[in-house]
Amino acid sequence: MTTTTSAGAALEAALDALPLRHPGPGGVAGIVRDGRVIARRAWGHADLDSALPMTAGTPLPVCSITKQFTCMALLATVADPARLDGRIAAFLPRFTGPLPAVRHLCDNQSGLRDYWALTVLQGGRAEQVFAREDALPLIARMRTGHFAPGTGYSYSNGNYRILAELIEAETASPLEDVVRRHVWAPAGMATAAMTADTRIPAGGVTGYEGNDATGWLPAVNAIWWSGDAGMSASLDDMLAYECWIDATRDDAGGLYPRISVHNSFADGQPASYGYGLARRQVAGLAVTGHGSALRGFRAHRLHAADARLSVVVMFNHDANARAAADALMEAALGHAAPPPAPVPEGWDGQWIAPDGLLVRIETGKTGATLHHATGAEVLQPGPEDSLIAPGIAVTRDAEGPVLRRITDNSTLRLQPLPRVETGDGAELAGRYFSDELDAGLEIEARDGATHARFSGLLGTGRWERMAPVGRDTWIVATRRSMDAPAPGDWTLRVHRSDGAVTGLTLGCWLARGIGYRRA
Repeated sequence: MTTTTSAGAALEAALDALPLRHPGPGGVAGIVRDGRVIARRAWGHADLDSALPMTAGTPLPVCSITKQFTCMALLATVADPARLDGRIAAFLPRFTGPLPAVRHLCDNQSGLRDYWALTVLQGGRAEQVFAREDALPLIARMRTGHFAPGTGYSYSNGNYRILAELIEAETASPLEDVVRRHVWAPAGMATAAMTADTRIPAGGVTGYEGNDATGWLPAVNAIWWSGDAGMSASLDDMLAYECWIDATRDDAGGLYPRISVHNSFADGQPASYGYGLARRQVAGLAVTGHGSALRGFRAHRLHAADARLSVVVMFNHDANARAAADALMEAALGHAAPPPAPVPEGWDGQWIAPDGLLVRIETGKTGATLHHATGAEVLQPGPEDSLIAPGIAVTRDAEGPVLRRITDNSTLRLQPLPRVETGDGAELAGRYFSDELDAGLEIEARDGATHARFSGLLGTGRWERMAPVGRDTWIVATRRSMDAPAPGDWTLRVHRSDGAVTGLTLGCWLARGIGYRRA
């Protein structure tokens, strides 16, 4: 499929480059400008074994893009969502701090740890069945959060699982019926559906893990999710959605204008995420959108209201859909990014942040790479000896570096952590227990290798490799988990009394500050 004549040579070239820059079994991409589709492409195969071609009508999981549809369903059916605030306590019966409100759930300001990250610590294995009835008991075990509701941002899929339950209880209807009535049908999304059971993807499509070097293997998923994800849609469905967004752009009561409103934190600082939409800039233009990931699938959508321009990219393999969508939007806008400036010396190093997580910066020819959240983030030189990226600024003074996560409303003074590459895993060996999670951790050290495995509500997980990175600081690697991408490296900090190991604190960006005592 080719673009219309109005798309331009730059956009045509960017579309041609997608299969080469993001190689894999198949993909689709499309662009909407001024309320009409100006480009749509589909290449490769939806399933390699059956040679099922990928088409603009092939349904694909859109995973976390579902969140904005959940929020629109809420606003369409509940005149005042705050009326449901009192029902949240039933989902968090052991919570000891202030409970979040419904709006905090919508805006990822609840402070709740992500329940998909916690499946790792509850003994879940990537391929095991996670049934519908498994989610709420896991969420109900939470005792504390990352911060007081409304004071910060922390991505948490459990927020939207709770929202889905609230919507279904309020309407006495399945979430699918509510979304279809208020969004899919008005937008003309003819084949959109809720495919909450990831074992049964729609339309015979298969998602793949791997690369050209290792080969492409079918991804195994067996989880059930709703509200946080679960929706499938074709490229044609998603392009119809983008056209509907444009058609309702001047309707103050329209659902997309309502979820696109700017919001703030409790201290008045502006927030860049709300109602299941992330707000950022591409080519200097404000955009709303969201990405999505399930093992074997990636997608990203962007909407620039001022330019009346939307981009959708979806793959049935693990590729960088966000980078692909950004490249298409930049091409459609005629924007060429300037070449990166050289990074000043002295930035390489590692530190511990107040949230207990390891922070590493590695510099190279094309910028600096920050390791702190779920994946690597590329920083570029900024003003006054800083490193910056959208929503991130790292500065340094006489006391050392300061990491400001503007999108999280957090400022972190980093403490130096001299790197070590050897550590005595033997003194850590044994069993630990987390009162926060009602879950266990076992560490084994043998012949120079150290491993950890978790047990809890979901069973006993597989052994994960541990590696020392600093004094009493280790990394536990989780490369595959029930949700995708995996939550990233877990930072493990050792606690001692009179030199003896008494406990640990474990965390990743999605689930921080979890204490374990030696059993």
